[in-house]
Amino acid sequence: MKGKETQKRKYTTITIPAPLFERIRSNIRSTGFSSVSDYVTYVMRETVSEMEMKRSGRGAKAGVMEKLKALGYA
Repeated sequence: MKGKETQKRKYTTITIPAPLFERIRSNIRSTGFSSVSDYVTYVMRETVSEMEMKRSGRGAKAGVMEKLKALGYA
């Protein structure tokens, strides 16, 4: 394994209100997310990706293609 796969992942801690944490935990029970952290990471990646696409002025089709590529489909 080379590149990113061999590098250790680095993490940081963020805080969210406890009631929000509990709501998320309750809502993800029947989903594929294994933890609140996994879900929040997913949501933040999606949000940041959308912000970057808007800022760069890319069209909707280019944005979809970029998301598919990031997921390994394109």
